[in-house]
Amino acid sequence: MEYLTDMVTSVPEGTSPTKVDELRAAEALRAAELAKAGHLIRLWRPPLKPGEWRSLGLFRATNEAELRQILDSLPLHIWMKVSITPLTPHPNDPGSRSSQDMDRP
Repeated sequence: MEYLTDMVTSVPEGTSPTKVDELRAAEALRAAELAKAGHLIRLWRPPLKPGEWRSLGLFRATNEAELRQILDSLPLHIWMKVSITPLTPHPNDPGSRSSQDMDRP
């Protein structure tokens, strides 16, 4: 199943820039691992306010419990608030049609 996530990260005041940089680097590595495993499909950055850290993600997991485990494995999860929206296929989704269907009138 696929899930849309809205992830807002708030770094606590007083956190050292070194700690932030370490966690961001670890986050990038973990995201690459999740992508390779087929769990992280896409990431987007919506328009941000100054100082805001926010990402929209498309994830694949067996169920929401597995997705929560995946999200908890992200190094920045300690500072994240995540909204999860389960997605189901839409009958008119052009991405779900086979190329044969596209060739038919």
